[in-house]
Order: sequence, then C-alpha cells, then structure tokens
Amino acid sequence: MIGSGLAGLSAAWQAAQRGCAVALLTRAKDIHDSNTNLAQGGIIYRGREESPEQLVEDVLAAGAGLSSRQAATLLAEEGPRLVKDILIDELGVPFDRSPENPAELDLTCEAGHSIPRIIHYKDQTGDAIEKTFVEHVTAHPKVDVYSNATAVDLLTTSHHSLEPTDVYRPLACVGAYVLDQNSGKIFPVLAKETILATGGLGGVFLHTTNPQEARGDGIALAHRAGARCVNLHLIQFHPTALLAPEGRFLISETVRGEGGTVVDRHGREFMQRYHPAGSMAPRDIAALAIYQTMLETGEPCAYLDITHKPADWLRQRFPGICALYLDRGIDITRDRIPIVPAAHYSCGGIGTDGWGRTNIDRLWAVGEVACTGLHGANRLASTSLLECLVWGTRAGQQAWEQIESDREFYFPEIADWRYERTGRSGAHRTGLAHHPPYDVELCGTDPQRKAIESCAPHPKRVGLGNQPLL
Repeated sequence: MIGSGLAGLSAAWQAAQRGCAVALLTRAKDIHDSNTNLAQGGIIYRGREESPEQLVEDVLAAGAGLSSRQAATLLAEEGPRLVKDILIDELGVPFDRSPENPAELDLTCEAGHSIPRIIHYKDQTGDAIEKTFVEHVTAHPKVDVYSNATAVDLLTTSHHSLEPTDVYRPLACVGAYVLDQNSGKIFPVLAKETILATGGLGGVFLHTTNPQEARGDGIALAHRAGARCVNLHLIQFHPTALLAPEGRFLISETVRGEGGTVVDRHGREFMQRYHPAGSMAPRDIAALAIYQTMLETGEPCAYLDITHKPADWLRQRFPGICALYLDRGIDITRDRIPIVPAAHYSCGGIGTDGWGRTNIDRLWAVGEVACTGLHGANRLASTSLLECLVWGTRAGQQAWEQIESDREFYFPEIADWRYERTGRSGAHRTGLAHHPPYDVELCGTDPQRKAIESCAPHPKRVGLGNQPLL
C-alpha cells in the first residue's frame, strides 16, 4: 500500500483482515500525516428518510454534467452502510451526537446538499477518522508500516525485467522502487498487488489548501508506468481559504452550512447574483463568484461572516478553526474572515473502475489519486472521505480475492537501482529488501512504508529495535 490516508488505510485493513501480508508505505515521518487528517467538515452518511437517489442527484448536479451516474450510485448505495459497519460499529470513530437526541448522530448540511446528511467530529472529522484507523491498522499483525519511504517508480514487467522477452507479456505491476529517505538508498520491493493511495496534487499550485506533500506523486508514477489518466485538468478550487501571509488555510464547508455568509468588504452579500442558493452554492460556482467579485472590485479577498451565531456555540462547533485563527489575530465570533479561492482537490486522476482497478494488471488506485468518475468537473462537499472509504474497502477486498484465486503471480528478476552520480549499485539486503513478495503493497499520498533498511519501524514493532525488520 502506498499512502496512509483513509483510502490506503481502508484497503490495508480489508486485505489484512482477510489474511494478506501488507506493507504500508508513507513518505511522511508520521503515518498520520496525510490529506485525510486535514479534512474538517465531515463525511456523508444518510439523511433522515433519505433515498440513495437523492444523494445521486446532488452528486450529479455538483459535477456539472461530467459525473458518472454509475459511480454516484455505487457511492450512495454502499457508502452509508460502510460508514456504519466500519467507522461507527467496527472502529468506533467518535462522531458527534445530536444535542436534541444524543441517541442519534448529529447531521449537518453543506453547500450543494439538498438535505442534512453529513456526520462529523467537531471540525476535525478527518483527524478523528485517521487516528482511529491508524490505531487499528498499525496494531494488526499482518501489516508492516514504514515511514520516510518514498515510492519513486512502479515496477512493471515491460520496463524493469531483466528478461528482454518479458516486454511481450501483458503489462503488469510487480511492486515499486522505494527510496529510504534516511540512507538515500533505493531498492525494489515486490508485491502480488500494488495499491496507490497517494492523494492529490494541490502542492503544485501557489495557493492551495493541501499540504506541501500533495504534489501528484501517484499520478506521475502511474502515468510513467502506462496507466490511463483521466480529467487531469479538472482541479477544484475551494472558495473559502483563509487569506494569511504565512499561507492558505481551509475554512470548512460546514461554516457556510451552519449559516456563514459570503460578503464583500462592506458586509454586502453578493452570491445571489450567481446562484439561487446564495452562499450555499456549490464550490465551483462559489469560487468563481468570489474571484469575479475580487476582479470587479479590485479587492484582494472576500469575507466569510458567521458573527451572528452565539460565540460559545461557535467555539464548541468549530474549536479547531477558532483556535487556529485566533493565533492569526482573527476572532471568528467577532471578525469577518478574509477568504480567497485556493486549489483544493483533483477531480481527475488515474482511471479506475468500481473496484479501483486500473488498466495495468495488479495495479489499483484509490482516493484522490484515482478518477472513478464520481466528481465530474466539481466535487460535492464531504464526498471525498466517503469515496476513500468505499473504493479503498472494495480495492482491498478485491486484491485479496485475486491473491486467493488460482492465478499465477509472475515475478521477474528486477535490476538493482543505478545511482548515476555516485556509481553505486545494489540494494540493501536487510529489512523489506529481502522480504519475500508482499501480498499487497500500498502506494500512496505518503508513498508508504516499505522495505527500507533504515526506515524507522513503527512503535507497534516492539522489540525489533534497530535490527533488520525481517
């Protein structure tokens, strides 16, 4: 598994639960570092007395005519069940309860949604899901986690086999070259199935809500290997990113969902000129409206105003946002928040089907790195975490089924990495480097922890110390 966000963790969990040996790689030092733990708003569940078709129609409306109805239907039919079965019942993510009825989950509404159907943990939903999932995945005996491990190239039979006639075999992925950031050495890691979960590419833009690490690694890896990439030009800009000298910070869609309004510097609303829903317009329209207003007025930003809400309620509902912005001199209980649109989400990516399969045999892609057709030209708020859960779960299950089938997994002899500058060659033969092929390798947003001699073992590996991992 390459990547340690929700998509990669979901796939790793499903594969490991079924008995697969999983190597989970992340290029981050901390497995928690991913786009997932930055997600503030929530995850789609189900509205009261809602039919799946209602969610399908909201997804299609937001996607500007370019969403796949098949993908939207899959999300609407499978998503709520998986949220309940995995996140709520199996893992116990502590979603907020309704103040009126603590026996029920608190449902909120966000821009583009026709009804309240989103559950959350304060304004730190992604962080709560990530921490809970990491705790379970890293404790699983079938999962080995490696930090500071960057996938630099996917291994394929056509490009990396030392047997020249392998070029005539069907294109298949057999693992990845992995960089150990601690030693600077690169070596091949072989896997029966490889799953990319590397996240998005917002880091290539000047203004983005993404972490710097979201730079499109997985798309580059897959494209170089021969994978079909779709709709890479469709980048969603989030309409409400905090304008601050030290960078852009996401302001959750939920702030608008809970009554926040977009205004100009004089406090005048202008969103009704662009969409009947006003400040609750879908992201693409809201971002364009704010940008157009900035051009017309010559102002450097617009503003998000939620000061009409009780201060204590705001601090309880949005503790993370309140604290973050107070550090920057903005009290959202009294001050309007200066906002600008910023690159937020890649609606395109590696083309996959409903199981996360790519056009390369034994290579899967899940999460933001993939293009399932769900988002079309514009992602509906809070669909990203649910897409990660649905497609990650399905890819992990299907990868296991492939491994358990009667198929033969061919592993060619792979050349050692050639170090052009130093003339070094040959991989370290410790740690993962000489481990027999893993069942599943997670390649992802944090090209995850594979076989690297000096990669620090995860704390769960009690007693290993600095000894070779395997």
